[in-house]
Amino acid sequence: MNDSSLIKTLQQTIESQNKTIESLREELKRVNENMEYLIKKLYGRKTEKTAAIDGQLIIGEMALEIFNEAEVEADDSALEPVPFEEPVKRTRKGYKRKDLFKDLPQQDQIYKLDKSQQTCPIDGSSLSVVGNKFLRSEIKYIPAEISIINIYQESYECKTCKKENRPGIFNPYTPEPVLQHSYATASSVAFTMYQKFVQSVPLKRQEKDWERMGFPLKKGTMANWILKTSEQWLMPVEKKLREELLKEKYLHADETPVQVMNEEGKKNTTKSYMWVYSTSTSAKKQIRLFRYETGRSGDYPKEFLKGFKGYLHTDAYSGYEKIKGINHCLCWAHVRRYFVDASPKDLDSQEGTLPAMGIAYCNKLFDWEKKFKDLPPEERKEKRLEHEKPVLEAFFAWAEKTKTQILPKSKIGQAINYALNHKGKLQEYLKDGNCVISNNIAENSIKPFTVGRKNWLFCGSPQGAASSACVYSLVETAKANGLNPYKYLEYILSRLPGRDFKNNPGIIDLMMPWDSLIQEVCK
Repeated sequence: MNDSSLIKTLQQTIESQNKTIESLREELKRVNENMEYLIKKLYGRKTEKTAAIDGQLIIGEMALEIFNEAEVEADDSALEPVPFEEPVKRTRKGYKRKDLFKDLPQQDQIYKLDKSQQTCPIDGSSLSVVGNKFLRSEIKYIPAEISIINIYQESYECKTCKKENRPGIFNPYTPEPVLQHSYATASSVAFTMYQKFVQSVPLKRQEKDWERMGFPLKKGTMANWILKTSEQWLMPVEKKLREELLKEKYLHADETPVQVMNEEGKKNTTKSYMWVYSTSTSAKKQIRLFRYETGRSGDYPKEFLKGFKGYLHTDAYSGYEKIKGINHCLCWAHVRRYFVDASPKDLDSQEGTLPAMGIAYCNKLFDWEKKFKDLPPEERKEKRLEHEKPVLEAFFAWAEKTKTQILPKSKIGQAINYALNHKGKLQEYLKDGNCVISNNIAENSIKPFTVGRKNWLFCGSPQGAASSACVYSLVETAKANGLNPYKYLEYILSRLPGRDFKNNPGIIDLMMPWDSLIQEVCK
């Protein structure tokens, strides 16, 4: 081998080694980036809006300050609720005030002098009452109580009919029980559901609470209450809500995993999914519907939304592509989240420049949206085209340029590619002023389920998962319509038993959360 050949071989070897070194550097950078990302996810704050409190360690969504919460949250400047609003009307006697606690039972506690003390210490004369001096108001907590109601039906007899051998026994109307051959009542079942699906209290803990109150109610019995009442009385209401949902033009959807035991043909460790479908914030009828499915196939939302024609807001999960004949809008909150995830620990470093730019573009869009929030739809559309469309054009131009300067598999690369790959659907909202730029309404609706899941971990059966979906649907729909979820559940469970709603569907119409009577009594 001559010198030139040797030099060439050495150059090729060096070049190859340099490529290997560069590749290893890129891989190391990705590993470090992923490690930072995982640490941030594990110990960092879950919100994208505010930074974590200094010195506060957060794991998952549970802060470790749980044991010193009183000390951490104590604030001398925080004001307690006051029994009266600010003055609302000036009268000759002063200001008229509206009592904010008017719906709470109140009682007066008057401290008096003992009879032995009702003499003047100066001259021994008897003391006379001249009035009461108001000192303060206090709140008193009264623990929950349970009682057993023994139901009797009074019977009446017509003596004339008896003499003439005619049926002459008459009984008054008596409401049907929520469950036959059971201690269950509308109030007890509604409270059990409220504790589990609103307060996220597992049935095992509820069992202990019932025991403390003197009633040995087992978790299995409560589970039966939920399953049977859901099937008999709540699911017909849920079915009607779905009919109303499909009439809307703007919907939102999201899904989250759930572990369900005893599914046919599946291991207990495999994932099932809870799906949520929601009307938009502009809808007159606010509806939140949950649906348990054994998987995450796009066939599930396709089937559930059969007949829907309009705008559907989701994340970028490809399963939603199976839904045809709709306008598909993607969520800008997800785009921003990708850039937040790409942000390094040191935001002022050179590596933080590109994620910061992406976040700034997203924030600009959300800032405009806040300004246009209260505008009529047509005017909002015009304002978006005037102000937001240039921001979108600048963002995607910047993303195209930046794409050539970054590693595709890096976090910033994933953020850029996510935005560019879904460019069309991310701009779909510009077509209609009623559309929104995020899917937050669906994510917020499904959040109570994810919080509850942390406590009860899994569903014991497919039947239980379906019942849970039904109760969550009514609970979240009630909240969206300004109702007290417990009162709404109790209302349904106390009025549907004994009613022939299958042959009289108008009865179910009266169970809708926007019904005037429900709005009056279930607040």
